[in-house]
Amino acid sequence: MGIGTSGQADDLFPGFRSEMLRGDGVDIFCRIGGSGPPLLLLHGYPQTHAMWHKMAGELAGDFTVVVADLRGYGASDAPEGDVRHHLYSKRAMAADMIAVMAGLGHERFAVAGHDRGGRVAYRMALDHPDRVARLAVLDILPTYDYWRNMDWHYGMAIYHWLFLAQPRPLPERLIAGAADFYLEHTLASWTASKDLSAFDARALAAYRASFLQEARQHAACEDYRAGATIDMELDTADREAGRRIGCPVLVLYGNRGIAEKTSTPLGTWSRWADDVRGTGVDAGHFL
Repeated sequence: MGIGTSGQADDLFPGFRSEMLRGDGVDIFCRIGGSGPPLLLLHGYPQTHAMWHKMAGELAGDFTVVVADLRGYGASDAPEGDVRHHLYSKRAMAADMIAVMAGLGHERFAVAGHDRGGRVAYRMALDHPDRVARLAVLDILPTYDYWRNMDWHYGMAIYHWLFLAQPRPLPERLIAGAADFYLEHTLASWTASKDLSAFDARALAAYRASFLQEARQHAACEDYRAGATIDMELDTADREAGRRIGCPVLVLYGNRGIAEKTSTPLGTWSRWADDVRGTGVDAGHFL
């Protein structure tokens, strides 16, 4: 089950209420605030919903903002992984969010996702096109394109894709031996400045509280094992069938981030969607 919802991260979302809502067989922790059209915000690895604290309040002036922890992260449930890694597939995570938003009365909504959250978001747009009105993906390319383009350059930039996807218990055991170091190294290495100066201390405390739990270390590995198996299979099937994302897509990426390493992000996403716009910004992976 999830960590407590009180403590360091609570004051990052003034005016937001906290709820534990039912996903697709698991409980999902959310913060909800604002009024207007519904907007779902999804975090990435190795963070939690706390990553949105700098903009959630501003967005709440125009939208009903739902900030969620993905299954396995933050205060959401972290089920034991299954043999085929389906429980941590982006299809399963997307189904969680469809259920959460429906439970809040939102049958159609916009979604913005960073990193792993972006993968959940675009899978949601492919699997549930009637539910996703608009999509924003932050500093990612589709899973299909990362694996298809994997070479020495990409391997160095996203080595964690290969490491975390290794069979249990190798990555879990190695991470558990120095989890705090691994978390801070990962966060710092993906910033433009290569340090932790961009992160609020309260947000860092929330990331640590989640990441230092062995159940969530396992969940993150399962997330990446799914990326190397079922997620890639689903993306490949969609690509071969010519399925495309029908809603408008906003692509934002760091000019010193991950998505631009060996690709032009807008060009890549234009092979997946009909209406693509966006730009690079002066940042690393954490826009």
